[in-house]
Amino acid sequence: MTANHKTASFEMLERLSRTPDDVAPNLLRLAPCVQGAVVVSTCNRFEAYVEVDEPVTAAGAVGVEAVLEAIEQSAGIPAEELDGAYAVHSGRRVAEHLFAVASGLESVVSGEGEIAGQVRRALTTARKHGTTSPELERLFQRASQAQRKVKNVTALGRAGRSLVRLALELADSRIADWSAERVLLVGTGAYAAVTLATLRERGATNISVYSPSGRAELFAKKHDITAVSEADYARIATASSLLITCTTATEPVLGRAQLQGQTGDASAGCPMGQQTSQLVIDLGMPRNVDPDIASLEGVALLDLETIRLHAPLEELQATDAARTVVREAADTFHVVGAQQSVTPSVVAFRTHILSLMEAEIERARSRGDEGGKVEQAMRHLAGVLTHTPTTRAHELAAQGRGDEFAAALETLYGITADVAADAPAAESA
Repeated sequence: MTANHKTASFEMLERLSRTPDDVAPNLLRLAPCVQGAVVVSTCNRFEAYVEVDEPVTAAGAVGVEAVLEAIEQSAGIPAEELDGAYAVHSGRRVAEHLFAVASGLESVVSGEGEIAGQVRRALTTARKHGTTSPELERLFQRASQAQRKVKNVTALGRAGRSLVRLALELADSRIADWSAERVLLVGTGAYAAVTLATLRERGATNISVYSPSGRAELFAKKHDITAVSEADYARIATASSLLITCTTATEPVLGRAQLQGQTGDASAGCPMGQQTSQLVIDLGMPRNVDPDIASLEGVALLDLETIRLHAPLEELQATDAARTVVREAADTFHVVGAQQSVTPSVVAFRTHILSLMEAEIERARSRGDEGGKVEQAMRHLAGVLTHTPTTRAHELAAQGRGDEFAAALETLYGITADVAADAPAAESA
């Protein structure tokens, strides 16, 4: 199941992002049929990838029902409020969707780079919580491989721009000289590092950092900028001309209390009193900034919703080459999975033939097989007999007809194999 910037409102995405780590564990607890779950939660999407132990025809509906129940348990959002805010993919469509997401093809800004790391971290989180499964492991690992191939063989990565870069490009119209800006960065995570690098590319030099979680000193030392303490936060915020927030805090970390009525010299070359003009860029999800600050005189707020509306999608459309790479990677994923699903039947067949061969060889030995000529001939014959059925089994599996091979084995030889236990269960995203 996927709720993203194309299907859901910014407000709904924000609500979904508040407790993403709880959804997968709740899924496995609430629905016994769920074998594994990985949740990808970013500023513009919330997706649950679920492996369901149900027939393919029912897996999609069962998976969605389980996800909706887990979301209600975790985020308190009733299923009816999500009506129309999500799309469902199942079966073969899942891999192509995830590979496209990981490659940045489904982002607000096509080709943006952060999503690849977010997809990898989603798998890491699922491993930490014990909610992943072998098939989901394979799915997400292949997604990373597809993303790297898209980056290496297409122009998408070179043409794509991150949300951070797009936000600063939108800020260009308000900023004449980046080197004159007094910048306060709020947050020390992955987005903060990208933001800092992008600010420096544009010429910003007077940059301070504040961390709601107390990591400012370490971040500042690593990147050679000024750390801001809790006690000085409001004073520095008031004196800054550009404030950029990018924390994982679930509640706003910047509001009227920090921007209104504070005084001070900011100890970093900032003049006394509040700035007559301030630009606040909120890259947080959930939002880091109280939207009410936009009503303050001299304060302009640029948040993710605004950035999304201004994204120049026409010139950033994914290239045909990137889409082709994703489709081919998804096709390969399913062919390999199908071949793996027929493996138990192939093993059972070969074991049956080889056991018959060994019995005949033993009988020949008891009758005096001089020089092992009978044994040699029997082993060659067994190889010939198993080759064509094995090849045909993999061909049928690639066509989605592996069950026909299993049925033929049972009909002709009375051989049964627990194919369903080893086959990939239907997934839904």
